[in-house]
Amino acid sequence: MAYQKWSDVLVASTVGGNSFGNFTTAKTVIPTNAIKTLPADFFEIGRALEIDVLGGIGTLMTTPGTITFQCKLGSVVAFTTGAIQLNATAHTNLPFWLKIYLTCRAVGSGTSANLMGQAIACGTMFTVTAGQTDGANSQTIIMAPATAPAVGTGFDSTAAQQLDLFAGFSISDADNTVKIEQYLVKLMN
Repeated sequence: MAYQKWSDVLVASTVGGNSFGNFTTAKTVIPTNAIKTLPADFFEIGRALEIDVLGGIGTLMTTPGTITFQCKLGSVVAFTTGAIQLNATAHTNLPFWLKIYLTCRAVGSGTSANLMGQAIACGTMFTVTAGQTDGANSQTIIMAPATAPAVGTGFDSTAAQQLDLFAGFSISDADNTVKIEQYLVKLMN
């Protein structure tokens, strides 16, 4: 008999989040009801999560810098998109979609457990290189991180961990904003 697999929703945000601006140090950007505590020994090798993040991003004109998203397990950054370049056109709360795939590659105590993660970010405000502006019908799709795939920082899978989403800008400005409207985490197997 084949190994049975299924998809199950672990958490779905029931409200929109706050709009955050004027910051650089990464901080939680999802509503508190969307922070999920995963029990001890939740992860097993091959267990996969799919995370959908939808919302709005505002950007400073000319030099908006970058935005970075992080999946944290407790205090550990288990996955980061790395810095995603924002384009040089001013935007006010324009829609974006971030899809993150995480697969457990190792389990254990201390920092033995780790996740392989990759993401796709889609939105008008994203660009590959600094200084670009909106083009006709521009919806840029960015793969993240923009480096060779590698596992994230190790964490303790034998202890309960809070799964949270953080974001941070490289430039602190009132026009650089992020607001999460929808957040969904699915267990893929």
